[in-house]
Amino acid sequence: MEDMQTVAPKDVPEGAILIDVREQNEWDAGHAATAQHLPASTLVQNLDQLPETDDDLYIVCRTGGRSFQVAQWLNANGFDAINVGGGMDEWFESGLPIVADGDAEAFIL
Repeated sequence: MEDMQTVAPKDVPEGAILIDVREQNEWDAGHAATAQHLPASTLVQNLDQLPETDDDLYIVCRTGGRSFQVAQWLNANGFDAINVGGGMDEWFESGLPIVADGDAEAFIL
C-alpha cells in the first residue's frame, strides 16, 4: 500500500468531494459549504452515504488527526481518500469560507 496523500486545505481542488468527519456539534458550528457530513464515529455503519465515484474523497476534521485515520481506513477498504492536513482549523485560518447551520455566525469548534 502506498503512502497516504495529505494536502493543505488551500490545495483541495474546486469541486472536490469533501467529507467532514467531525461530530454533529462541530459540524453545526461551522463547516465548508461544499462538504458532506459523515461523522467518524458512524462511518462504518454509514458507508452507503459516501458518493459512488472513482474520484478522490478529501477527508477533513478539526486538525487532521481523525481525518488521517478515516482516510487510512478508507484507502485500506478500496476507496481513494486524501487527508486534509490541518483540518478545519487551517481551513478557517487560510481564509477559506465556512458556513453554520441556522442563522448563527460560523466558527470552528
